[in-house]
Amino acid sequence: MSDPEVFDVAIVGAGPAGLAAGLYTSRDRYSTLILEKNGLPGGQIMLTEHIENYPGWESVGGPELVQHMVNQVHSFGTSIRTGQPVTALRRRDDGVLEIEIEGGSSVYRSRAIILSPGSDYRQLGVPGETQMRQAGKVSYCATCDGAFYRDKHVLAVGGGNTAVQDAIFLATRFAKKTTLIHRRRQFRAQKILIEELYEKAGENNIEIKLPYVVERIVGDGEKATLDHVEIKNVETGDVESLHVDGVFIFVGMVPNTAFLKGFVATNELGYLECDTTALRTSVPGVFAAGDCRAAAPMQLATACGDGVTVAMMLKEYFRDPNWWAAGAAEAAGERGW
Repeated sequence: MSDPEVFDVAIVGAGPAGLAAGLYTSRDRYSTLILEKNGLPGGQIMLTEHIENYPGWESVGGPELVQHMVNQVHSFGTSIRTGQPVTALRRRDDGVLEIEIEGGSSVYRSRAIILSPGSDYRQLGVPGETQMRQAGKVSYCATCDGAFYRDKHVLAVGGGNTAVQDAIFLATRFAKKTTLIHRRRQFRAQKILIEELYEKAGENNIEIKLPYVVERIVGDGEKATLDHVEIKNVETGDVESLHVDGVFIFVGMVPNTAFLKGFVATNELGYLECDTTALRTSVPGVFAAGDCRAAAPMQLATACGDGVTVAMMLKEYFRDPNWWAAGAAEAAGERGW
């Protein structure tokens, strides 16, 4: 094997957080490598047909926005390499960080690493879900896509805080009718949210069906549109069809961090633990950005903001490696940028 390539900064994940970080590090003239496991950069945003909540764009498609980001990052010399699944990371005694690709087929070295592998929406795994997601009729984010269902009938699925909050959001802001189903007789959400749900159900046309699960999401093959959703009562086994205009699935997220187990600290759900000021992880020289980190807002704009933050903060680490041990307030400093 040839000697590993060496960079100032290596970024794992070419979603919005990674691309934003790469833009700033390369503009600061740090040699920057972005590694992406998929065949194209962009992450989840590539699956979003319409984006209306990214500042500066009234409406833009996910692939179009990503292409603009990629072109901008390339213009400052960042190297983006796709089809590069990271399988292991390690920190040598001299502080140099190593990134291993597919069990050692390639190895890269860097002074700092920005982890931005993102997360994926937890899917139901039912027939028709993938096809209708691609057709823009299945969503996992009410904030992102709720506006497309003004005066429409939508189905919301889930029983946690996010499901209840977003069902209320859809019903009070956009939908003509919102049907919320959950697989159990009781919601898992906080009691105060459940109370709010039932208080607003009547005046906002929210139908609550318990205990139901989605069996199948059926599209109209010729028009590539949603025809109906089959839901099943888990107690009786009865199946009924709901004719809705869209489906919102709120059953959680899965961070793409399995390959980091044993290298960096994560919480019980697998999200990267880091301080919220400088986004430093438990390993010196390794930062976290975007949806992979604990307490992330899970929005496109905030993912980009994370990328910018770590790009600014790693300069402090390059100036003084002892900065890693500084407290959050001290790490932020008063110098400004």
